[in-house]
Amino acid sequence: MKTKFQWNNVFLGIIVIALALFPFVSDSRTWTILLTQIFIFSILAMSYDILLGYTGIVSFGHAMFFGMGAYTTAVMLKRMEPSISVFIMSIGFGMLLAAVVSFCIGLLTLRLKSHFFAMLTLAVSGLFLVLAEKWRTMTQGNDGFTFKAPEIFKDRVIFYFVTLACLVLVYFLLRRFVNSPFGRVLVATRENEQRTKSLGFNTLHYKVIASVVAGVIASLAGSLYAVSLRFVNTSVMTMDITLDALLMTIIGGVGTLIGPIVGAGIIELAQHYLSGLAKEYPIFERWIIFFGIVYILAVIFFPRGVVGTVREKIFKQKVKKRPVGKEEVS
Repeated sequence: MKTKFQWNNVFLGIIVIALALFPFVSDSRTWTILLTQIFIFSILAMSYDILLGYTGIVSFGHAMFFGMGAYTTAVMLKRMEPSISVFIMSIGFGMLLAAVVSFCIGLLTLRLKSHFFAMLTLAVSGLFLVLAEKWRTMTQGNDGFTFKAPEIFKDRVIFYFVTLACLVLVYFLLRRFVNSPFGRVLVATRENEQRTKSLGFNTLHYKVIASVVAGVIASLAGSLYAVSLRFVNTSVMTMDITLDALLMTIIGGVGTLIGPIVGAGIIELAQHYLSGLAKEYPIFERWIIFFGIVYILAVIFFPRGVVGTVREKIFKQKVKKRPVGKEEVS
């Protein structure tokens, strides 16, 4: 197990180094921006995986935390000096707001089961979306508003490295979180909540904390997303954002952390290429239909997600190759 863990770290280290070297071997502005978007949505998808993959919670309101981070950063950078200190402060305030809201919503809604909880999170998210649309003095409603990013982020490469660093940091923090005794209880709750309760664990307590962690990480993704666009409107709180996070998690592999990153890359690249083909071939103007086909094929050929299915096949091969001897029988 230790050797496998070390090889995983080596493999991840090689990928991170390759991504860090990318701006030095390619001057493509398009690819730099696209990879930046993938990093941001990977953070969002990992936050959703904490709920769906490790706790067994299906939420349709995850976009509200993403929107909280986006609006907090955008408003503070617009109304205050657009400096790095304000940017960092806005991330902190966004995370704090997301933590408080997710804690309160968790206490009120996580007592509900399965689809009842999902529907209530959708309703609460809708309330925040209406608030963002009507509070025009602060949010400018559907029209949105532009703002200035910190001067240093005018160089897209620097912002690229910031988002990559955030992705790596979030991944290792969440991996430590899910591999801790606390994370094991979350998995036990996902598998059989009643049995976990019978062992003396307060499952509501664990689910609320998982909800807070997921909300805080989603807020970070929202803050980075707003700065990447230098623009924000109510689209950051729509159901589309939640569905994107859900699809990224399912396609990549639920309960893997690496899976959501792979899923984010697949979906963002698919959207980029399919929408690009629409400029040359009229049939791709309805690219969302082809994107749906890609999703269906992914579910058919990778029922446990890309990472989950690959891991399952590797495990089966190891089991087949394992010799059955006297030592194993004993």
